Amino acid sequence: MQKTPIIQTQDTPFPDLENSTAFARIQWAKNTYGDSLVMSTSFGIQSAVLLHLATQQIPNIKVIFIDTGYLFPETYELAEQLTERLNLNLLTYRATLSSEEQESRYGKLWEQGEEGLDQYNKMNKIEPMNRAITELQATAWISGLRRQQSQSRRNLSVIHQQNKVAKIYPIIDWDDATIYKYLTENNLPYHPLWEKGYVSIGDWHSSSPLTGDKTAEETRFNGIKRECGLHLDSGVSDYQI
Repeated sequence: MQKTPIIQTQDTPFPDLENSTAFARIQWAKNTYGDSLVMSTSFGIQSAVLLHLATQQIPNIKVIFIDTGYLFPETYELAEQLTERLNLNLLTYRATLSSEEQESRYGKLWEQGEEGLDQYNKMNKIEPMNRAITELQATAWISGLRRQQSQSRRNLSVIHQQNKVAKIYPIIDWDDATIYKYLTENNLPYHPLWEKGYVSIGDWHSSSPLTGDKTAEETRFNGIKRECGLHLDSGVSDYQI
């Protein structure tokens, strides 16, 4: 059943979900947004947690997967494994230009500093997500961001408005120990590259293992930046609802 979207204003603030459980946050999102609620996954290091949590309550929730064409083979393997096990309603979106066309026109953008990375992310992540939000008529989006992951996420609230979409982070306050406990108790896998020292997984050209001279944030985008733009207000915005 389609629900009327809730748009936060000064007079109609979101409820305080800060002290709720992850289960309760997902339940609230389901009851509030109905069929206009979607979730995203990168099939990253700990993605199995939120996929399992969400599909226990909303089995047919639309799961958006942005495939850049530069993902690790292990990521595709994990995607196939979890899609089958959790019976995911997986919807894959890609850039309008193939990786070959992009490199032919622009070269290897990820090697062209912050400006090149920004262009790369807009083409391969932000535009496909904008398209997904538009086509699915989504007004709310569940994501697995956690405060512990980076400085840029440390002050995130459980829910906030990103342009016209309500963003809900059910496990925002979970630490690594809680993640490990949930994965273990539910016999869920980490990403295969976890065993090789990766703590954050994206594209093969912009992800590296954690070594003694790096922070977790520096293992992505060659340490130039942490966020690709999907979770910034300047990201998902160019759609019509």
